[in-house]
Amino acid sequence: MIVNNITCKVRWEILEGWLNWQLEEQIPATLATGLMDGYELYRLLDQDEEEGPTFIIQFFTSSRERYERFSKEFEPGLRQSGWDKWGDGFIAFRTLMESV
Repeated sequence: MIVNNITCKVRWEILEGWLNWQLEEQIPATLATGLMDGYELYRLLDQDEEEGPTFIIQFFTSSRERYERFSKEFEPGLRQSGWDKWGDGFIAFRTLMESV
């Protein structure tokens, strides 16, 4: 299994709207591509939250090929929609993992 791991630090002032947007729009749009099979959403604990909390969103897919297709065809637009809606209200970085 391939895991697309996205870590997001979110400013307090947009937290409620950002989280609702993730759950109601962004995550469903990602799953609607048909290339991700499921997801988990976590909030990191024991972190410095002065500037805001940190979340981890993990999307699961069955193969590297499916991830590569998602990455080329859909991920740029999904990233842009976050930037268009929230600007620099959050920062995100991605890691790609494989379960062993």
